[in-house]
Amino acid sequence: MIAIRFTFVQLAVLLVAHSAGRSQSADPPAPPLAPVRPVTEDYYGTKVVDPYRYMENLQDPEVQAWIKAQNDYARAVLARIPGRPKLLERLWELSQSAPAFVSDVRRLPGDLYFTQKLTAGEDLAKLYARRGLSGDEKLLVDPEKIKLAASSQAKGKPAIMYFFPSPDGKLVTVGLAPGGSEDDTELHVFETANGQETGDVIFGVPLGDIQYPSWLPDNRSFLYGRLQELPTGAPVTERYEKFRYYLHVLGTDPAHDQPVFGYGVSPSVPVDRRQGVFVMIPPGGQYAIGMVDAGIHLNNAYYIADVAALSKGNATWRKVADFSDDVRNVAVHGDDVYLLTFHNTPRYKIIRTDARKPELATAQTIVPPREAVITGMFPARDALYVQLLDGGIARLMRVRYGRTPEIQQLSLPFQGDIRGAVPALSQAGFNDPRVPGVLFNMRGWTKAARIYAYDPQTQEISDTKLQPAGPHDDPGNLESAEVKVRSHDGVMVPLSIVYEKGLKRDGSNPTHLVGYGAYGNPLTPVLDPSLIAFYERSGIFATCHVRGGGEYGEEWHLAGKGRTKPNTWLDFIACAQYLIDQKYTSAAHLSGFGASAGGILIGRAITKRPDLFGSAIIYSGALDALRMETTANGLGNDEEFGSTKTEEGFRALYEMSAVQHVEKGTAYPAVLLMIGINDPRTDPWYSAKMTALLQAATTSGKPVLLRVDYGGGHSEGSSGDKEAWEAAADMIGFDLWQLGAPGFQPPKQ
Repeated sequence: MIAIRFTFVQLAVLLVAHSAGRSQSADPPAPPLAPVRPVTEDYYGTKVVDPYRYMENLQDPEVQAWIKAQNDYARAVLARIPGRPKLLERLWELSQSAPAFVSDVRRLPGDLYFTQKLTAGEDLAKLYARRGLSGDEKLLVDPEKIKLAASSQAKGKPAIMYFFPSPDGKLVTVGLAPGGSEDDTELHVFETANGQETGDVIFGVPLGDIQYPSWLPDNRSFLYGRLQELPTGAPVTERYEKFRYYLHVLGTDPAHDQPVFGYGVSPSVPVDRRQGVFVMIPPGGQYAIGMVDAGIHLNNAYYIADVAALSKGNATWRKVADFSDDVRNVAVHGDDVYLLTFHNTPRYKIIRTDARKPELATAQTIVPPREAVITGMFPARDALYVQLLDGGIARLMRVRYGRTPEIQQLSLPFQGDIRGAVPALSQAGFNDPRVPGVLFNMRGWTKAARIYAYDPQTQEISDTKLQPAGPHDDPGNLESAEVKVRSHDGVMVPLSIVYEKGLKRDGSNPTHLVGYGAYGNPLTPVLDPSLIAFYERSGIFATCHVRGGGEYGEEWHLAGKGRTKPNTWLDFIACAQYLIDQKYTSAAHLSGFGASAGGILIGRAITKRPDLFGSAIIYSGALDALRMETTANGLGNDEEFGSTKTEEGFRALYEMSAVQHVEKGTAYPAVLLMIGINDPRTDPWYSAKMTALLQAATTSGKPVLLRVDYGGGHSEGSSGDKEAWEAAADMIGFDLWQLGAPGFQPPKQ
């Protein structure tokens, strides 16, 4: 299943917006309150009332008209914020100050590089190839020039969601999603030599958290996961069921592609109808790894097969690890299988077994558990590279192959976050196991992203220059602080605080507090243009590393999952109180932010302690947890949050469901809810319901706005880069307006 996940930086950098006119005329008329049509259900003796159940039918013309009216009103109100025009101008200036933004890189043997890059002044990222770091760059795929199916075109322009070159680099698969609609992603194949399409097009090959195409060694065939085509009238909850991986040979009809792994394919690999699957073939390797996803659990079941047999359609899958073995990731080098496991070791260890006859009972420990959390591993030609998280700061180790591994700690350029060096079970990283060394993207709280390479021959880390430098990459006027905050139960929760040097702690600083806390995923350092614009206006950016995330491994995740989920928003509330007590800010100047599964956090924080926040921003929030399992993607999230099929699950979901805790007659903070209409992960009606409830309940007189992106989905969309910064200006401008920042207050009447 697809995790309900979104980060603040994705919102700031990638969020796309539906273009709308901006007016400075008289106050726009407020949209009408939504009609109340209550539906009452009894859960284990508790009566639950849903006054806006009808909103779940997004095809209802009445619902569509109400959402459109809300969007029109929100955009008109946001356009009238006095400081917004200058803010937008500054955001655009900052975003264009660097020549380009590189979001993805693949490095192949022969010094061949593929990069997805958004050039300053353009709307959508394009795919490029180059030979050598100093070689000439060649445009391969411009998504705006690719013709999609008629049904896809209606959703909007296509955005590149993923790309994967063939082992010889002569072909590349590209996933193109119309209007950010992941489920409608079309897989196209392009020739590297001339950028022409082969004519192979496959529909319903989504961007998943681990599900990507994987090429076979013949460079003429690949494996891919495809959503099933539901018959008319089938329940939407079946959308992600019966998932399979298929073998496609170039030039053949995808309708005749044979399944090789997944639901009902092999008796030796039991797969439940709700379980996702993935197959990965490491370039140059002789083995394929098959994974059966346990849903939202971090432990999966893994199998191995010979690639030669797989390409002939007669592969025999051998089990490497079962769900009970608590294995999160698997990597292969030669005949060695490396497993990242948290079995009896919540901060993880790496063990090794034989691919020809896997046996975990006799597996050798390669990297034992330690203080820092082991978060990933990646096999290169020379060594296994291992990534760790040490209190929110990344570490990188090199583990030399051999019966007696030697572990070397690498000295990184600065303290920060690493991306791309050690992906999950996929080819989605920057590296190729046939190439020595490691390529990684690194960024910090006060340093913009750079793409670095470690050369094992020179033992040096150098800037590849693949990410062009910008004038604001290393602002010397910023500093960060790492503190621990005592939560409601005495647990110390990490809090990262970033601000301009010389900041006065007088309680008047507009402060943006971010949290997430789900799936064991940590929040890590980041700097981007939208944050710089916020810092320039005396803003403070704080990140609360709440329980439910992965900052301290699986034990931290379990402490904010299911029945323990209240720790997530209570940790967030504790961090908010700390910022107020230490006079970084005050309640009137504090904004909370949460997105996707982080919508649970911010939704419950403002319903439990509305007095702590001057404003809140919720993007694609999971705000109606009780109804989550009725949605296509929500059904697979019961392992993380709970299910109404059990009383314990119901109690947990009810407690984390923000819409069930909105109380009439309460002075709520100003709230901006932002959604993408094509979002397949958190259905847009979650936010529609929350908007209606807050508008009917609040007594504060502060605005509750619903902003809709009609060209976007859960994250990336296709409305264009300029509109993305319109969205960022709306978000930051809203906060600065509601938090009392000078220059953003309307004139007094």
